[in-house]
Amino acid sequence: MFGCFSPSPVSLITYGMVFDAGSTHTSLFIYRWPGNKENNTGVVSQMLVCKVKGGGISSYAEDPPGAGLSLKECLDSALAAIPAKQQRTTPVYLGATAGMRILQLKNHTQSGQVLEQVTKAIRGYPFDFQGARILTGMEEGAYAWITVNYLQGGFVEYSYAGEWVHPKTRMIWGALDMGGSSTQITFTPSQPVQDPASALVSKLYGYEYEVYTHSYLCYGKEQAMRQLLVHLLKTSGFNHSVWHPCYHLGYNLTLTLGDLYKSPCVARPVIFDPASEVTFTGTSEPQLCLNQMKNIMNLTECSLAPACGFNGVYQPPVIGRFFAFSTYYYTFDFLGLAPQSSLSEATSTIDTFCKRTWESLKKEYSDKDQYLRDYCATANYIMTVLLDGYKFNQTWENIYFQRQVADTDIGWTLGYMLNLTNLIPSELPLVLTGVQRGQWATGVFFIVFAVLLSFTGLSILWLWKPQDGRGDP
Repeated sequence: MFGCFSPSPVSLITYGMVFDAGSTHTSLFIYRWPGNKENNTGVVSQMLVCKVKGGGISSYAEDPPGAGLSLKECLDSALAAIPAKQQRTTPVYLGATAGMRILQLKNHTQSGQVLEQVTKAIRGYPFDFQGARILTGMEEGAYAWITVNYLQGGFVEYSYAGEWVHPKTRMIWGALDMGGSSTQITFTPSQPVQDPASALVSKLYGYEYEVYTHSYLCYGKEQAMRQLLVHLLKTSGFNHSVWHPCYHLGYNLTLTLGDLYKSPCVARPVIFDPASEVTFTGTSEPQLCLNQMKNIMNLTECSLAPACGFNGVYQPPVIGRFFAFSTYYYTFDFLGLAPQSSLSEATSTIDTFCKRTWESLKKEYSDKDQYLRDYCATANYIMTVLLDGYKFNQTWENIYFQRQVADTDIGWTLGYMLNLTNLIPSELPLVLTGVQRGQWATGVFFIVFAVLLSFTGLSILWLWKPQDGRGDP
């Protein structure tokens, strides 16, 4: 808006790319921002999302080259979307999350081979590849928190005095993320964080934030469902036929013990036959389902009680508003509970849905929805995590189940890119829409000067009366 006072060449749009290599799938996010707008909150926008076909890269543990090949279709889409003359300066990052963290625990060699193959695939394209790495749970939570508050404009605003300042009225949001293999909670508590392992101090735009963040590995949706199956099998006395209260009446699932116990997130029996099969039969019992969810997490032990999450993990009391995304959003959106619902409405809706038969669900939704069998179990798991784990009992209304903010997906990828490309500085920036503050001040000076000059001219014209040729009266 001030370009007329300090003309500068129109700069090209700048691009950045991040692969989110999750436990169940991989997505490529392409962002763009004006090259002459440095550190301007909200200026980065999401341009394209490409979902990679197949499972997450950790599913290629036995076929590492397949992980690299799976990325090619989305890399081709990026080639078509980003102008050729800017491709070599476009940074590309790949961050792997809990699926690869689990694989790394299970087989460090295989996780390394998978990363090598995705690296090889991306380097085959004319982009500025910045590396592939496995994120820690703390990083995943922290970058999602940055994404949320960057999109909400909570970190910085431009004042009438022509300065970047910390917003006094904007709130800082918390972030609730649930993937396939882990779940994260991140927020700024009202009291100092007592556990250094869960504390993160960040200086953004000259303002310091102390953030609490914790990632529960093995407590994402997929791994929690696996833990539940193992628990039900164990309590049945290891029968070949097991009742499952969260599955709908009329639904059966048969698994081999080899498939059931293949994750390090569950404890294997000392002796078992991997080829032996077990069938889980649905009974549509929502209350029993909810009760069973409390058996796959420890809700009692905590050395710093009552400041606890679950599994003995320290957590300060939740405060402020939160965005709940990923599995939280997709589950509640399917049930018609997003973006917000009362606690009683959520409880009633989940209970009614869980009591339905599998036949009735197939007639309404068709069994093409691969997640249909798990919505009941996942919804009850979410309620257990949020109420019994994180203690949102009194502040349920502060949770917003959303997928996007400002037309941009909520997740760790934007925050990750903002950090690595230095688009969020530690100190307040001195730039607004490409015009230096000195230039801006000069521009304002000339505006005021021009206005005064105009008033002076009008005054002279008003005081000076031209002669009409008739002489004095």
